[in-house]
Amino acid sequence: MAEISNNICCECGACCAYFRASIYWGETDEATPGGIPMEMCEKLNDFFVFIKGTNDVPPRCSALMGIIGKSVHCSIYDKRASVCREFTPSWENGEPNPRCDKARAAHGLEPLTPNHWPKPGNFPKAA
Repeated sequence: MAEISNNICCECGACCAYFRASIYWGETDEATPGGIPMEMCEKLNDFFVFIKGTNDVPPRCSALMGIIGKSVHCSIYDKRASVCREFTPSWENGEPNPRCDKARAAHGLEPLTPNHWPKPGNFPKAA
């Protein structure tokens, strides 16, 4: 598996500054040890919360650090929400993701192509 630093998403962050990250409250540390810190969330309704900043206009996740399109990282990467874990960047798995393309376009970034991803067997070797 490629290291996080070799992932094109670490140069992007557009999805983190385009979509609202709504999650079931059970993903927070109030219900799940090691879950998303509740202080980073706001109540949406009796069952869901959202990550602070993602419901703002314009949205930007409060866990997103860095400059979109240059260099970014998630300050709670190991505890990130399922909606974040399940978001697939375009062509990472050989298929486009129109939502990724839309978020990138909103930030003036070109859509990803299959060429953005290493070919099988071409991943960087571990040090």
